[in-house]
Amino acid sequence: MMIPVRCFTCGAPIVHLWEEFKRRVEAGEDPGKVLDELGIKRYCCRRVFLSHVDIYYEILNFPRKS
Repeated sequence: MMIPVRCFTCGAPIVHLWEEFKRRVEAGEDPGKVLDELGIKRYCCRRVFLSHVDIYYEILNFPRKS
């Protein structure tokens, strides 16, 4: 769905970095290097970024049940 506001494990706020991470990775940069430059050092926080699947807009297309 949407990226969590905080890391599930350590509780660090991470949502404010998602848009830049997504933009830079889609532009062709290495995800590991982007995370390093954004200051994401903990492996638990890196896991959230690397394993997240952004399906928010796909879910919005489902019809509502009446």
